Amino acid sequence: MRRPGKPLNQPIVGMASTPDGKGYWLVASDGGIFTFGDATFYGSMGGKPLNKPIVGMAADPATGGYWEVASDGGIFSFNAPFFGSMGGKYLAKPIVGMDALGSGQGYRFVASDGGVFDFGAAGFLGSMGGQSLSAPVVGMAAAPDGNGYWLVGGGGAVYSY
Repeated sequence: MRRPGKPLNQPIVGMASTPDGKGYWLVASDGGIFTFGDATFYGSMGGKPLNKPIVGMAADPATGGYWEVASDGGIFSFNAPFFGSMGGKYLAKPIVGMDALGSGQGYRFVASDGGVFDFGAAGFLGSMGGQSLSAPVVGMAAAPDGNGYWLVGGGGAVYSY
């Protein structure tokens, strides 16, 4: 649902919950951040030049900050540590989503071909990269205990790691 009376410059492409679950952030493809509940605004890429559009975000439970990820794998940290990115590196397919560790000590990206890229303490547990997919991967989610992740395809297929 849009905020009444507040037109968006670009569509919303991602969402993340605050660590206490009492608020959330929405991110638009231009990097603009919208806060709700107890979510704090720490900055955004809105109004700044981007090489590629933002496609997702994740909250940092350790600092209360957040990360934005672009389709080229560029990462933008706001009150959250930078662990690395794929920005400026060759990608077979664009990044479509990200997740973060419950400790805040790392994050992962997923590309539409199912390739997974891990940073910080986020361990690589597998991917669908190089596999035949019935539909492109469209997102990912971290397991609540931090010991795995799921990838989801546009046709509803779920891949567990």
